[in-house]
Amino acid sequence: MNNPLAPVKRAERVRRLTEKLEEVAASDTNLLAVQHVAVELNGREILKDVSFEVNRGELIGVVGASGTGKSVLTRAILGLLPKTPSRIIILQADRDEHDYAEQRIVEQRLGVMFQHGALFSSLTVKQNVQVPMREYLDLSPKLMDELAILKIQMVGLAADAAEKFPSELSGGMIKRAALARALALDPDIVFLDEPTSGLDPIGAGEFDELMMTLQKSLGLTVFMVTHDLDSLFTACDRIIALGEGKVIADGPISAMLASDHPWLKSYFHGKRGRSAMHSQGRSALLKDGHGNTR
Repeated sequence: MNNPLAPVKRAERVRRLTEKLEEVAASDTNLLAVQHVAVELNGREILKDVSFEVNRGELIGVVGASGTGKSVLTRAILGLLPKTPSRIIILQADRDEHDYAEQRIVEQRLGVMFQHGALFSSLTVKQNVQVPMREYLDLSPKLMDELAILKIQMVGLAADAAEKFPSELSGGMIKRAALARALALDPDIVFLDEPTSGLDPIGAGEFDELMMTLQKSLGLTVFMVTHDLDSLFTACDRIIALGEGKVIADGPISAMLASDHPWLKSYFHGKRGRSAMHSQGRSALLKDGHGNTR
């Protein structure tokens, strides 16, 4: 027999969770904790034992050789891939302890920008940005239009880009439109998967500047998978390096440069690493892990 009080209890749980998330987002506690996460795909163990925390306001860069599971890790955090028994705690909420309705409350606090943008080709930029609004919110068409235009302009696109389709956009404009969609619900954490891939050096540099500006002005916490050395040197407060199915290094750029790990040495001290280091100057090497220069 169905319990007539079940919907009331569920609504109360959702209300309490919403209040808790608001408190956590405004605090200085960590917003993301990954504890001993392992992921297996097609019989192959991609991630074996990954653990780290992300604090509010950090811009984290995630690096690793091809096939080390950077994008797999992001999708596991977002619940898009299954993981072995382990804990992923977002805004102090353990994903495995909440039902579907509660998980959707947590998801509203997250923004995601997939590699290559993943815009819906049959929708305009404005309509793409409105997709999360239609999914999670109950807003009038007029208010959704106003909010979408605000987000589009926030990422540096002209207002008239709103009515364009993805096929009419340049690579850089697609990236910005995808970022606008990721910011549609004013998230606490934004996940970016290779946001500067496919962009020329100038476009990539402009995107890094945009992310740093938004991070500071909106108080964003950013989790960015990237292979772009310039992004790591200039934009990231902290870097998490994956290898052998686990975290092999975690710290500011200075810690990466000081590491004796063979892959980190070849990556950061190779020809491209030396070029990025030279182009950014010594100030990039002196970051203290909080975006400040010592």
